[in-house]
Amino acid sequence: MATKKLYRSRFNKKIAGVCGGIAEYFNIDATIVRIIWVVLAFIPFIPALLLYIIFALVIPENPDDTIVVD
Repeated sequence: MATKKLYRSRFNKKIAGVCGGIAEYFNIDATIVRIIWVVLAFIPFIPALLLYIIFALVIPENPDDTIVVD
């Protein structure tokens, strides 16, 4: 049984690939994750920017990401 691991996306990213990696992990659209992240950024007791920086430093990049060129 293959275990799922959380990685930052190399290709589905705007800044560091955190939202793209989370979207790939949960198999949802990255835009939805980015919208949720922006909404959380406006809630004062959740330090969303600090969490993003920590995630960008802690979560490794996906070593299996490849670009398929047809």
